[in-house]
Amino acid sequence: MLKRPELLIPAGGPEQLETALLYGADAVYLSGNELSLRAKCDGFSLEELRLGVQKAHAVKAKVYYCLNAMPYDRQLGDVVGMLKALPETGVDALIIADPGVLWLAKKHCPDLEIHLSTQAHSVNSAAVEFWKETGVQRINLARELGKDDMTNIIRQFPDMEFEIFVHGAMCLALSGHCLMSAWINKRPANLGQCTQPCRFEYRGKKFNEISLTVEERQRQGEDCWDIEQGSDFSAIFAPSDLCLVPFMDELVTMQPASLKIEGRTKSPSYVAQVTDIYRTALDLACQKQGIEPKFQPKRDIGKEEFMLELFNSSGKNPRPLSTGFFLPERKDRKAPADYVPRPIVARLGKEIKPLFYEVDVRSTWSNEKNASLLLPCMERPRIDRSGYTLYNHAQKQVDTLHPGLKGYIRFSEDPELPPLPENIFIRA
Repeated sequence: MLKRPELLIPAGGPEQLETALLYGADAVYLSGNELSLRAKCDGFSLEELRLGVQKAHAVKAKVYYCLNAMPYDRQLGDVVGMLKALPETGVDALIIADPGVLWLAKKHCPDLEIHLSTQAHSVNSAAVEFWKETGVQRINLARELGKDDMTNIIRQFPDMEFEIFVHGAMCLALSGHCLMSAWINKRPANLGQCTQPCRFEYRGKKFNEISLTVEERQRQGEDCWDIEQGSDFSAIFAPSDLCLVPFMDELVTMQPASLKIEGRTKSPSYVAQVTDIYRTALDLACQKQGIEPKFQPKRDIGKEEFMLELFNSSGKNPRPLSTGFFLPERKDRKAPADYVPRPIVARLGKEIKPLFYEVDVRSTWSNEKNASLLLPCMERPRIDRSGYTLYNHAQKQVDTLHPGLKGYIRFSEDPELPPLPENIFIRA
């Protein structure tokens, strides 16, 4: 009997964790500020971690803690200190890449599950056998594997759990083993300090414009790489983002334990949109295959709507979305030429009185714009500009609210307005 795969969401900080849970995460992965391969994300103190675990467990979600850096000897004392402290927080598993850290984890917190990070680059069944013997319960299959290879490995090991990355940034190097950041500004990726220079914007100094599509000698006629630059800087090294939402039916049939989304440095509004999109796509796929969904989507949603929502989650200039190595032939998709982003303008807070709510403003918000609410299951109730009124922090009516400030919104009476849970996001 087919089982519903877990949806595993990144939580760079406490707000991202709460957002992921609200929009349907089955599990989140997070870390402290060090030893986690994401030194730039907010991270969790031990007290924040305890509280986050309590919130997750209250809605039957799990929490996995990342210790997936490749530490030097001088850092092993910090690793041991963290391993000794983690069991008391209630985390459900550790995500580890380095064999030494795994050995220390088995010594200092033997009751915690071990999940093998993508950094270990598991691409074959012999590697699975090896890690299984060391006591690993779950393995993240490398992004460089295709659908058939992953399916074969999953079927060979019915007593092992496997994760598949389905969305997010892909690395210029092999599953994260990049030297570019260390080479350019002495910030090693494998110590969690990657500044992602592959996504910086560069400009040629000896020409003004370039639009170059290259082909490779042995594959003439096939587009290998596109480089585009106008009069401004361009991200000419940046890989496309992985996106497997159109293949959710196939992913469910493959039966991995977990579908994982990349992005521990992403904002809460990104987490809200991407979690909601993949939660809804997964639940719809489960319904088609007779599996009990987590949520109950009220309508069928086509692949095109999912893709447009994903482009919107990346802001004004979304990177292309790609099938990566999932298919034999890679397929990339750019945002439509007429694409207009619909920015997240606020997060809804407490209801002070009927139809009058606090808002935490994230982008400039003018009352001349129609708004829409981001409700779970891809529900997007539209609020006409005549259907709401904005107020500043002093509860005085205003035409515009600005990011970083608190404000208020009053909705007009509308029998079709559904109950609004706290912490949902608003577009305008």
